[in-house]
Amino acid sequence: MPKKGLGKGLDSLFSGDDIEEVSSDMNYSKEGDITNIRLSLIEPNKKQPRRNFDEEKIAALADSIKENGLIQPIIITPSENGMYKIVAGERRWRAAKKAGLKEIPAVVRTYNDEQVAEIALIENLQRENLNPIEEAVGYNLLMEEFNLTQELISRRVGKSRSAVANSLRLLSLEDDIKKLVINGSLSSGHARAVLSLDNAEMRAALAKRIVDDNLNVRQAEALAKQLQRKAPPKKQKEKTAYDIEIEGLQNKLSSAMGTKVRINHGPKKGKIEIEYYGNDDLERILEFFRIKGE
Repeated sequence: MPKKGLGKGLDSLFSGDDIEEVSSDMNYSKEGDITNIRLSLIEPNKKQPRRNFDEEKIAALADSIKENGLIQPIIITPSENGMYKIVAGERRWRAAKKAGLKEIPAVVRTYNDEQVAEIALIENLQRENLNPIEEAVGYNLLMEEFNLTQELISRRVGKSRSAVANSLRLLSLEDDIKKLVINGSLSSGHARAVLSLDNAEMRAALAKRIVDDNLNVRQAEALAKQLQRKAPPKKQKEKTAYDIEIEGLQNKLSSAMGTKVRINHGPKKGKIEIEYYGNDDLERILEFFRIKGE
């Protein structure tokens, strides 16, 4: 199935003329047209990256809808359970429910799960509706569930690969610090300064200091460097002859297979991790083991 408007902005999903044509007597069924759908038949996307909705803003939008109607349709896709899943416009759907509407104008399109996740992320990024943690969760979903690389995600959402990588790093923060990012007490720049510290206690202390003293990002980065210099040096574990042997095997496998290989060896069991980058690379590795993909 070809991609429909992905990476080109939500305006490419429907034209401005479509938006102007919304009216109370509209009830089309052809895919891509705007039709009125009963709110009871629409359900939110459980994997939508946005988790926090400002109830005051939704209430204000509901008041506007009561006064002027809903100008811009939402985008939905048919689900296997007979319902429609929201692809873009959950905030409008919530406000329409609050306004007491029974139906809502919607563009019905057929998308697979990957496209739904991707469009939901793009919509929120373009509207700047996501906090930094929600953005990172959205990228992680595309990687974990749909095996997209950071490079491919960066092209799809129109951001640099480094921006995507820096965003994903925020997921390694402790939960208490993530909450500060979610509620806006820490910016993504502050969070990256916190991440530069290796020690969890130091990260927590820096985050608290940033909030308490209202530090800007440059001040936070400077303080992080000071704390890092004061941190006790890490004790390097002395390698045994066995560690050196495992490391040698790991290097040989990496060289032979042309990709990074890690051997995690334990006293009773272990595992070998082989990295690959996309479908073509996976096929190459399968051929190395003389395994044919289905």
